[in-house]
Amino acid sequence: VQLQASGGGLVQAGGSLRLSCAASGGTFSSYNMAWFRQAPGQEREFVAAISWTGSTTYYADSVKGRFTISRGDAKNTVYLQMNSLKPEDTAVYLCAADHPGTSPTVRRSVAAYDYWGQGTQVTVSS
Repeated sequence: VQLQASGGGLVQAGGSLRLSCAASGGTFSSYNMAWFRQAPGQEREFVAAISWTGSTTYYADSVKGRFTISRGDAKNTVYLQMNSLKPEDTAVYLCAADHPGTSPTVRRSVAAYDYWGQGTQVTVSS
């Protein structure tokens, strides 16, 4: 499966952005999906995950209550709604998918995901 992330940009602190990750080349509805982010000089960090059924979501403590992950299977897209953005949210955001056929679950480990998009830059100014 190929993943294409979009929707990043420059926003002031307190603002909102909605990221999208469009999937192609696979059966999107059977993939557990996640968003990660990576700031310069930092390790890749888990942000949010959603099971392929859409019934289970999981968030990093740093974004809980501010970010919402969802999926539109009809559009082969996973979304990340980001509200109340902070300067520390500045990073390249990447979407990821695991191997099809796994059980519906949510994972925070980078190693759990097999497919990665190219990322979209989010910059939050203070």
